[in-house]
Amino acid sequence: MTEANPRTTTAAGMAPWVAAFDYAVDAWQRSILFWDVLRQRGNQYREHMAKQAPHVLQFQGELVLDGRTLPRPVNYVLAKITPPADVLVSSKARPFVIVDPRAGHGPGIGGFKADSEIGVALKAGHPCYFVGFLPNPVPGQTIPDIMVAEAAFLERVIALHPEAEGRPVIVGNCQAGWAMMLVAATRPELCGPLIVAGSPLSYWAGVRGVNPMRYTGGFLGGSWLTALAGDLGHGVFDGAALVQNFESLNPANTLWSKQYDLYAKIDSEGPRYLGFERWWGGHVLLNAEEVQWIVDNLFVGNRLASAEIVTEDGVRIDLRNIRSPIVCFCSKGDNITPPPQALGWILDLYGSVEDIRANGQTIVYAVHESVGHLGIFVSGSVARKEHQEFASNIDLIDCLPPGLYEAVLTPLAAGTDPKGLVSGDYIARFEARDLDDIRALGGNDLADERAFAAVARLSEVNLGLYRTFVQPWLRPMTTEQSAELLRWLNPLRLPYELLADDNPLVAPVAAMAEWVRENRRPAAADNPFLAAQELVSQQIEAALEGYRVWRDGVAEASFYAIYGSPLVQALLGLRASDAPPRARPGRDPAELAFVRERIEMLRTGMTEGGLREAVVRALLHIGLPAKAADERSFAMIRKIREEQEQGVPLPAFKALVRDQFLMLLLDEKRAIASLPELIRGRETEARAAFPLVEQVARAHGELGEEAEARLQRIGEIFDAARGEGSGKTGQRRPGAAAE
Repeated sequence: MTEANPRTTTAAGMAPWVAAFDYAVDAWQRSILFWDVLRQRGNQYREHMAKQAPHVLQFQGELVLDGRTLPRPVNYVLAKITPPADVLVSSKARPFVIVDPRAGHGPGIGGFKADSEIGVALKAGHPCYFVGFLPNPVPGQTIPDIMVAEAAFLERVIALHPEAEGRPVIVGNCQAGWAMMLVAATRPELCGPLIVAGSPLSYWAGVRGVNPMRYTGGFLGGSWLTALAGDLGHGVFDGAALVQNFESLNPANTLWSKQYDLYAKIDSEGPRYLGFERWWGGHVLLNAEEVQWIVDNLFVGNRLASAEIVTEDGVRIDLRNIRSPIVCFCSKGDNITPPPQALGWILDLYGSVEDIRANGQTIVYAVHESVGHLGIFVSGSVARKEHQEFASNIDLIDCLPPGLYEAVLTPLAAGTDPKGLVSGDYIARFEARDLDDIRALGGNDLADERAFAAVARLSEVNLGLYRTFVQPWLRPMTTEQSAELLRWLNPLRLPYELLADDNPLVAPVAAMAEWVRENRRPAAADNPFLAAQELVSQQIEAALEGYRVWRDGVAEASFYAIYGSPLVQALLGLRASDAPPRARPGRDPAELAFVRERIEMLRTGMTEGGLREAVVRALLHIGLPAKAADERSFAMIRKIREEQEQGVPLPAFKALVRDQFLMLLLDEKRAIASLPELIRGRETEARAAFPLVEQVARAHGELGEEAEARLQRIGEIFDAARGEGSGKTGQRRPGAAAE
């Protein structure tokens, strides 16, 4: 659609009837153009859905592995993204694997724009792969089958990059985030850092008055309706039903704002609207068994964060088995996956940060203040900030010592990076946090947990009743033809199907729109009737928003009145005097024995090693008071590593950092007192080592008082080991690093 002339005229001094006439012509023309865009949308939909593998990727790629060829076939595929001509990727850089959500829409949203998760990964020099899916599932495929396939994809990526420094980085959006967490928990050896964006992991969690979607299972009586939808679909679940849930969250946008914005800005909004609708209207299908597993185990059962899920192969899924860093990116503006649902699993699994460290896990979280759910992995501004910083600092994230951190991104001000250590427009710091920081974002109390546990119990009862008394006679009555008719009549699909050139009532709109574009007469920007139109729109939007607030308030109050009732809970087998309905999962005795053995190894290993261990331990000791890792310090370490003929491989460096950090946590006084034993016999190398320690320690700016004192003490230890005993720091010329 071509753009019309901008509204450069003015209505000042016009007679009212002239302004009214101009507005009437403009409104009529905009109406024709509006319906023409909807006609284009219908044609686009039909063309898009007719493709064998419809997607919205803006990048070219080549098929690497087709999941339909695997021993347990699925409709997923692995593709390698072809970098643009002006982008160079390194064979040593660890590959990124972007996994798109299969939650009703088709694939490609992770590479929907140039500024996207795929775009920033390529720009950072990483080879990039994309995991997508076909619109129709393989008959009989299950969630465990998909887990096996995704593990096979990772195995293939690893085999294709033998020189890469580390395992692949996995980016999972929304549904794909929890799906890849399942894979990482069962096959931890295949995974590098995991970035889960807008992904729900603790499904009951939320804040009263803010997160209404979590109450849906209660009002539906559990998952029996999911089984009914699958049976009516002849064993197939229509993804459009999932999209309807998203649409219902914001009636003001769904019923009015989205269409009004197109109408009001019809001269410029068409291409953007059509681009988004190509993805939003590309609904896919899922097997009924897949959706039933998801609803029973996750959305209603909430079994993931309590390690209650056992696969059909007998494997218990425990997120504590994940050994690579986990980055959880969420937003306070996300009404689909609010921060409590994205981060509550940490509280479900761990009683303290010490538990996280004892498990050897590194968890990083980032909370955006306002962006919506789709913006987390679609917004160009988010891609240029958060995702770019994650990609640029992925090696730093991988080397963070075990613990809980928050990613804090500060705009790069002039003069704050004189050494050129920052790769982007922001300075990334990973600051240590406590579980109380997660609790401060909101969550459930014990009464809330019991109410949701009551829903889970009722769901099991209703599902059993449905399967016993309804399913046996309903399934034989459905056919593929009846299921296809129901899908065609879906209120989300029908507008796409009807408003296309195949409809003889719509076809003439194209000719009318072409004439309007040639004779476009937009009203003046200050036309009073345009202002009145905008005012009416705002009132309609406010009314719909008011309805939403009332609806959500009534729904929440009703939910707790029903499922918070002691009588209802008692009928469902719950008592107020019982323990919490979801206890924190216990630890395997063998794992506890391993932890004890590991602690003893660390204690006895404090005097083992050499100058490399001494330098890393010294740097960690200096940085402990700040309780943060700054990308500038790590960039300085990387720069020093690159200058060496034989630098330490990244996996070995990561293990070194973790061991030395844990030694400091176990007994910091003894760990520092042991430094001379590590340096002894390496006096020549030590002459060059301390200036490099100081260079790295000061890379991010001035040190605090305590850190400065620690640096001074480390200088004295290095001097004493060299037999100098000067105790002076900052006077030595940096030489070759001993790393």
